[in-house]
Amino acid sequence: MYQQIKQHLETKLYTLPPRVQGHYALRQFRMTGDTEYANGVLVDLITVSERQNFYACQLDNKDFVAKQGQILRDNLGKGPRAKARRVATEKYPDFVLLNDVVLRYASRIDEVGFIGPCHNKMQAALKQSDLKTAYTDPDMIRSWAAQLVNYVYWAKQMGITDLRQPYTQAFNSTYPNSADAKLSKAQYKNKIYGMTHFIFAASGYYQHYVDEKEFQWILSYFEKNIDRILTDTTEDIITEVGISFQITGNADNPVVEKVKQHLLKVYSPTHRMLLSPSGKAHLATGEHRNILAMMLLKWPETLHPGPYLNEIKSIQKNLPMTVSPK
Repeated sequence: MYQQIKQHLETKLYTLPPRVQGHYALRQFRMTGDTEYANGVLVDLITVSERQNFYACQLDNKDFVAKQGQILRDNLGKGPRAKARRVATEKYPDFVLLNDVVLRYASRIDEVGFIGPCHNKMQAALKQSDLKTAYTDPDMIRSWAAQLVNYVYWAKQMGITDLRQPYTQAFNSTYPNSADAKLSKAQYKNKIYGMTHFIFAASGYYQHYVDEKEFQWILSYFEKNIDRILTDTTEDIITEVGISFQITGNADNPVVEKVKQHLLKVYSPTHRMLLSPSGKAHLATGEHRNILAMMLLKWPETLHPGPYLNEIKSIQKNLPMTVSPK
């Protein structure tokens, strides 16, 4: 299964959007340390730094912020989750621009060893924003719990603010375990997806192992509720639950084997991938769950931070001009 997915993805990788190429290459590097994946990360860096140059460098222009903030909110999508996000962000019109675009890009550039364009403007705009109120808003948590975890950790990473504790408290107040029975499938998925991201964000997204003690409340919950998780969530989330044990040094936990057996059962050898919940074999949208499955099935003893592209000779001459080494 691992080899089939790998061959299928890597044969088609050049046909996928830069973000997806980068997502795959970054995770494969962190699993293997193999610099052959560095060019995939570079493709994403070039794209992200160009976009950051557009967005971050105009953050001192109020008209720009208002216009782009509205455009980005309008483009969140059409499904029920997108609608909930649009409603939740009505109180925070620049939230999507500042967090899902500018902060996301800044953290991505930082992770591979660079300072992005207009770094000071980025920091200033985010420090002026009332992130705590937005991050801890129950309506925001109910509409994108996992993404908020990312923003919380990225804000700390980029020297903006440390809101890990208030966000954790707000998350647990929004999703108390005692209220699980009342949660719809969609809300239960949002809760579990958020919980996995506490662990992944703390690991720098698979760059290093995480102390299990810090997240025992999550691991214990997963152990007790794995049957519902297998029934009521998706393959992306189920696989992340398994990886949550691996990255905290608990690869032998029975939950990991349960997740592996589940993936083997739903895997499509015909399509050489895990299909979407609706049965689609679309690589651009399906790369996420399939690289996760690869990671789970071939979890390494050693994780590899980076890649720090400026330290890879074959990459140096192709680096974007809008970033500078840290």
